[in-house]
Amino acid sequence: MLTVADLNAWYGLSHVLQGVTLEIGQGEIVAIMGRNGAGKTTTLKSVMGLVDCRAGSVVFQGREILAEPTHLRFALGLGYVPEERRIVPGLTVRENLRLGLLASPNRARETLVIDHIAATFPRLKERLDQFGDTMSGGEQQMLAIARAMVSDPKMIMLDEPTEGVMPVLVDEMLSLFVELKRQGTALLLVEQNVDLALDIADRAYIMDHGTIVHHASAQSLRANKEVQERYCSV
Repeated sequence: MLTVADLNAWYGLSHVLQGVTLEIGQGEIVAIMGRNGAGKTTTLKSVMGLVDCRAGSVVFQGREILAEPTHLRFALGLGYVPEERRIVPGLTVRENLRLGLLASPNRARETLVIDHIAATFPRLKERLDQFGDTMSGGEQQMLAIARAMVSDPKMIMLDEPTEGVMPVLVDEMLSLFVELKRQGTALLLVEQNVDLALDIADRAYIMDHGTIVHHASAQSLRANKEVQERYCSV
C-alpha cells in the first residue's frame, strides 16, 4: 500500500532524513520507534508532503506521490493525525469533524458519515455540540482520530496517539486500531511506549539519527531487549 524508498528530507540546511526506506501493506499495523529526535515525526510529515523532500520515492497505492501536494495525498486516501491534534478552537466536535470532509468524496453524505463516526466514538457522540478544545486531552485525541476517519482513508498515520491519554481511553483507542486493521485500514504508528506499540503492531522499524537502523516483526523485537535498550530507552 505504501512504499517509501531512500527518502531524504531537510529542515532548511539540516539533512534530517537520510535514506529512509520502509513499507506497509493493506491491513497492517506498523510501528516506527526510536528516541526523541530520531526522525519519526519527520518521516510521517514527509509522507504527507509537509516537509521538504529532495530525493527518494513515496509510492501510495501504486502511485508516486513525492511531488504531489498534501491535499491530493489526502484525497487519495492517506490520513494523518499529528501529535499536536490541532483541534480548532471555537468549533464544536461536529464542526471539527466537518473539516475532515472538506476535500473528501464523503462530503455529500455528511450527516450519515458523522452519525457513523459518532456511533464508533460514544464519548464524542455525547459531545457533538461541545467545543472541541474544551474536552480532555484524551477526548481531543479521539476527535483528531475521528476527523481523520471521516474520509474513509485507506491508511492512517498517527503520531504519538496515546501520549498524555488516560489508560481507560488508551484501551479504547487500541481496540479501535485493531478494528480498523480488521476492516483493512493500514496504520503507521509513531509511539514512544514500546510495549504498547508491540502489543498491536505486526512489524516495527527503529530509527536513529534520521535512518532506519532495525526492522523486525513485533514478536521478534519484543524478545530483543538489546535493540530496545540501545535505540528506544530514554
